[in-house]
Amino acid sequence: MKTIAIVGAGPGGLASAMMLAAQGNDVHVFEKQHVFGGRNAKLKLGDYEFDVGPTFFSMPHILEEIFEASGRKLEDYVSLRELDPMYHLKFEDQNLTMYRDPSKMKKELSEHFPGSEQGYERFMAETRKRMAALMPMLQNRHHRLIDYVRPRTLKALPQLALGKSLYDVLSQYFSDERLKLAFTFQAKYLGMSPWECPGAFSILSFMEHEYGVYHPIGGVNQISKAMAEVVEEYGGRIHLNKGVNELILNGSSVEGVELQDGSRFYADEVIMNADFAQAMSTLVKPQTLKKYSKENLSKRKYSCSTFMMYIGVNKEVDLPHHTIIFSQDYKQNVEEITKTKELSQDPSIYVHNACKTDPTLAPEGKSALYILAPVPNNFSEIDWDQKKLEYRKLILEQLEEKAGLSIEEDIEVEKILTPKGWELDHDVYQGATFNFGHQLSQMMYFRPHNRFEELSNCWIVGGGTHPGSGLPTILESARITSNWLMENKEVKRV
Repeated sequence: MKTIAIVGAGPGGLASAMMLAAQGNDVHVFEKQHVFGGRNAKLKLGDYEFDVGPTFFSMPHILEEIFEASGRKLEDYVSLRELDPMYHLKFEDQNLTMYRDPSKMKKELSEHFPGSEQGYERFMAETRKRMAALMPMLQNRHHRLIDYVRPRTLKALPQLALGKSLYDVLSQYFSDERLKLAFTFQAKYLGMSPWECPGAFSILSFMEHEYGVYHPIGGVNQISKAMAEVVEEYGGRIHLNKGVNELILNGSSVEGVELQDGSRFYADEVIMNADFAQAMSTLVKPQTLKKYSKENLSKRKYSCSTFMMYIGVNKEVDLPHHTIIFSQDYKQNVEEITKTKELSQDPSIYVHNACKTDPTLAPEGKSALYILAPVPNNFSEIDWDQKKLEYRKLILEQLEEKAGLSIEEDIEVEKILTPKGWELDHDVYQGATFNFGHQLSQMMYFRPHNRFEELSNCWIVGGGTHPGSGLPTILESARITSNWLMENKEVKRV
């Protein structure tokens, strides 16, 4: 049995805590906020409830496997509702409804984009093979360069679409620009542009069409709640309002954590679930790290950020569960977010109207709306104190114009979260909501290792390590880290 301290009660930290506590370890999770979940926490405004971050879940079998590894059944803790349809897309001159069912999807394509059905079938068949080749890479550690010549990696290399962007790959299947966007906008889950995102990430849209899109009743935050319950059932402790001030070091070996109240907690192993760049910039004394020093971290590539509006309205809203409204010039919008780093006057907007499926989130006859617009991270130096209300006004005007959604007069509660808020209130480095960028130069071996290479007895989970951002991959990071930590054999670092 080991004493294990986990910094941060996000989904990666909680999944690790659950599996390690089930193995009989003495697990303690330290969370700065008053609620657990991190970016997967619940936000309550009056009688309305929202997810802070992720609003849907895919590939539920990964979570089921993690619960099984912890001696529990997911269905005993979370009620998952599959969404049919998955989501609705609004273009300037066309709407498209996306289905998991291939027959429904082909019928929709036949009606709006006749002749594209064959491209859809090829996309699914060929990406299924790509997914099968890539999954072993995403489910195993990559901490040595020799991992690149292992059979699983060599088998996957042809599927990486090296030299091709996500947009390039989808152009092999569809000719209509709107359809290309319909299967590439998922690059936003990584905070990236489809024109820059590696082609291998065509698996993102495939995952939705292959495995479905799910809503846990009560919100995606219920996944964090369920994992926290299992941790405590096994005797683990989750300490809320207990922020970590710094790691306790003996040379380059981590011996525990010093809390913000000045107390110290010593542990055999420490797992870092806090935002990686923010944690290494603030929780480790200067000059301790080389590869991931504060200076070097500032030179890495990061994802975009998000402008969030959580709004409770005094009426039922006639919008589907998930709606994505594309800007008129999507490529320009993406370049404004990722390259020129300026605020778009024609933003793409995502609206989550979960009450359409789940009436528990708002009082009867009312709606809890989650509205998101991707925006530049804080390297842009945008003054959000000055721009916040101006951008709110623009988004509400766009929603009324493009989706017929007029809510200004019906708002009962409201909270806005800007990139500045992500950084200051949620400790997200530069407000980069989706962590490091997912360029191939920052993936696998070139991402911070699950067993942190610069500090002994220090482990990493979450979007900042292998395999990357997104709930399924964050859960995989927890599985990789937890299994590795429990191995008795010392692994030599290269």
